[in-house]
Amino acid sequence: MATLSDPIADFLTRLKNACMAGNEEFRAPHSNMKEDIAKVLKDEGYIWNFEVQNDAQGHKEILVKTKFIDGESVVKEVKRVSKPGRRQYVSVSEIPYVMSGLGSSIISTSAGVMSGAQARRKNTGGEILAFIK
Repeated sequence: MATLSDPIADFLTRLKNACMAGNEEFRAPHSNMKEDIAKVLKDEGYIWNFEVQNDAQGHKEILVKTKFIDGESVVKEVKRVSKPGRRQYVSVSEIPYVMSGLGSSIISTSAGVMSGAQARRKNTGGEILAFIK
């Protein structure tokens, strides 16, 4: 397996590709950050569910059940904002609204990974990981 310089981007790309291809589920290597991102995606209604499993070699992986309504994917676009070469940090007043509130941003804060709306409610800023539309 290839060494990845940005595992979060890999996870988000797997999500986007699975939704575009019409796959009902996809697997990705496990990390606590990816599990937290999957929790936010589930809470925001972009995926049905996810679970952490062991693969044949005993490594943990995340199985994500993608969400389709009337044959159309709920996820239309995924954009990685903060990258390893250039991190994007915002204060609570600078948290962007995605599609005027119709999309979601995923933010890593000192209180954990959460959506932009949750970060505004908790009055905390952090690193913008991704935008989901």
